[in-house]
Amino acid sequence: MTAPTALDLAKRLIAQPSITPATGSVFDEMEAMLAPLGFEISRFIAGDAPEDAEHGGPVENLFAIRRGPAESRHFAYAGHLDVVPPGQGWQTDPFVPEIQGDLLYGRGAVDMKGSIAAFVSALHQLPDDLGTISLIITGDEEGPARFGTVALMDLMAERGITPDLCLVGEPTSVHRLGDMMKIGRRGSVNMWVTVHGMQGHVAYPHNADNPITKLGKILSEIDAIQLDEGTDWFQPSNIEFTDLHVGNPAHNVIPAKAEGRLSIRFNDRHTGESLSAMVQAIVERHGGALKPVISGEPFLTPPGEFSGIVADAIREVTGVEPELSTSGGTSDARFLAKIMPVVEFGLCNATMHKLDEAVAVDDLEQLAKIFALIVARSLS
Repeated sequence: MTAPTALDLAKRLIAQPSITPATGSVFDEMEAMLAPLGFEISRFIAGDAPEDAEHGGPVENLFAIRRGPAESRHFAYAGHLDVVPPGQGWQTDPFVPEIQGDLLYGRGAVDMKGSIAAFVSALHQLPDDLGTISLIITGDEEGPARFGTVALMDLMAERGITPDLCLVGEPTSVHRLGDMMKIGRRGSVNMWVTVHGMQGHVAYPHNADNPITKLGKILSEIDAIQLDEGTDWFQPSNIEFTDLHVGNPAHNVIPAKAEGRLSIRFNDRHTGESLSAMVQAIVERHGGALKPVISGEPFLTPPGEFSGIVADAIREVTGVEPELSTSGGTSDARFLAKIMPVVEFGLCNATMHKLDEAVAVDDLEQLAKIFALIVARSLS
């Protein structure tokens, strides 16, 4: 039987709508792809209690493993089958894969069903006894990420499974396939600031307490902070204000409450906890309250054997010299990096999350070849 191409497999996955949080048919398709290759497959739902709905549940997850000879190395691929909502205005149906010219259109073509398809296609090029291979596949990466990769890691811990290396197939390439791979990511913390005052008439300010004035002082003090100037591998940490809210409909009333929100992306000179404590001290000094939510800590897989294997495979297939980067937003690699070395590499990210998301057909096939080389050399 002829092995399926990455294009064939990508079409099958795109055709299964899987807006985050994903469950159901897309995982059926994933299982159908892996079962004939000898993988032991575990599927489960996490976050299925009624109170979990507000945090993104329920979510389906899949862990597949094909064990190699005793004492062989273990290579893991991690990815997600959930996609962001397609939005209105596509030139094609976002869940009906369609080829126009040399591009495959469909939601998830780049982020990241195309990458998963390329990895499964690569498995067809590898001998069964090369080593242990696993796939860590979630339906909760594009959402809150509460019940996805973290739950999969819990399952692996219960079974005593810790891969030696992990490749996350996020779309890291920028202008052409292979020009960038990720060896780390900055951390992320979002913070909500609330300041309570006392409502009153603007003509009688002595009978009121204006929370907007206090919030302004808080934000001004935070804005003056320079966290760092970056490191050898990370760009400078940055603080950005993302929302202000008072909701006061009357021009002659001092409001009773003012709220603000900020987001900090930070390198490995900081932790989410240390930044939260710093901001909390400022907020409380001006009479406010802070609610921080840490999305993830920074991680770095220092350049070495694994990154060298990935870079060599990229160079051999594409002729492109990849940049080793820590730029961009967070990914599920922030969780996986706690238990094993992680590198991220995948397709060009120019159309991810956009209308008419599309991947070059040739890139899919080249990515499958790159993945096959990475796995073979990592397990040899």
